Amino acid sequence: MKSLIVYDSQFGNTKKIALAIAEKLAESGTAHAIHVDEVQHGDMSGINLLVVGSPTQQLSATAPIKRWLNILPADSLNGVRAAAFDTRFPQEKIDEIKVLPFFVRIFGYGAKPIARRLRKKGAELSAEPEGFYVADTEGPLLKDELARAAAWAADIGTRSR
Repeated sequence: MKSLIVYDSQFGNTKKIALAIAEKLAESGTAHAIHVDEVQHGDMSGINLLVVGSPTQQLSATAPIKRWLNILPADSLNGVRAAAFDTRFPQEKIDEIKVLPFFVRIFGYGAKPIARRLRKKGAELSAEPEGFYVADTEGPLLKDELARAAAWAADIGTRSR
C-alpha cells in the first residue's frame, strides 16, 4: 500500500502526529509525510491512502491545507481511501475560554472540513475525522497522543487495504 500524509504545522505538533502516522503506515507499504507547501503533483501518483492533517485554527483547517485541497482537480481522488485529522485543545481547555465552547459546537474543528473536501474530490473515507490534543497553542502534545496517532493509523491502514 502506498500512503501519503499531507500536513500543515505551525509549532511542530501536527508534524509529529503526521510522522507517527507515516511511521505506522510504512509497516505495511510505503508512506511519506510531506508538508503541504512541499507537495508536488507526482507525490499523488499511485497512492492508495491519503491522510491530511492540520492544526485547528479559527475553528477550521489552516488556509494552506484548504487551498491545497481546493486546487485538487475534481474527482482526482476517485479510488483513493482517505482520512483527516487535526490537532486541537482538549475540552477542558476549551471550557476555560468564555465563548469558545459555543463556537466549537457550531463550527467544530479542522478535521471535518478536511474530510468534506476529501470526499468532494472523490475519496472514500477510511475513518471518521480524528483530533489529537495539545496542551496549549504552541503545544506540547498531551501524553500518549503519538501512540494514539499510531493506533489510529494502524486502523485506517487496515481499512484501506
